[in-house]
Amino acid sequence: MRIVADTNVFVSSFFGGNARKVIDLWKTQQVQLCLSRDILDEYVAVLQRMGLKDQQELKELLNLFSQGYQVIFATNTPHLTIVHEDPADDKFIECAVALHAQVIVTGDKALRAVQDYMGIKIFTPREFLMWHEKHRHNTSAK
Repeated sequence: MRIVADTNVFVSSFFGGNARKVIDLWKTQQVQLCLSRDILDEYVAVLQRMGLKDQQELKELLNLFSQGYQVIFATNTPHLTIVHEDPADDKFIECAVALHAQVIVTGDKALRAVQDYMGIKIFTPREFLMWHEKHRHNTSAK
């Protein structure tokens, strides 16, 4: 399963909770993380602003990204205008469309308000975890 994790989910994962559970699904190879240059740049910029640039976990994650660990990277994304309230969030939908992701996981209200774009579900971390669990059970039962 391919997912796009909004920056707020990725950054919140450092502090635990449902965001960490979402990123742990990626780390344990249960989902593939879809990235674009814009998304990766934002992840790194926010983490560096938070002072995490020297922490071992950030280095480990950047190493996983560079090795392509369960990561699909979009070199070209379409230009879309979907999130009128916050156009900077369009990059997450653009990446999901380019890489045929099934889900965008976000805590952002403006992006969350879209709910579904071209069959791509937009969930909070909690909603995604519940959906993933149900989807996983339905798939394994077949």
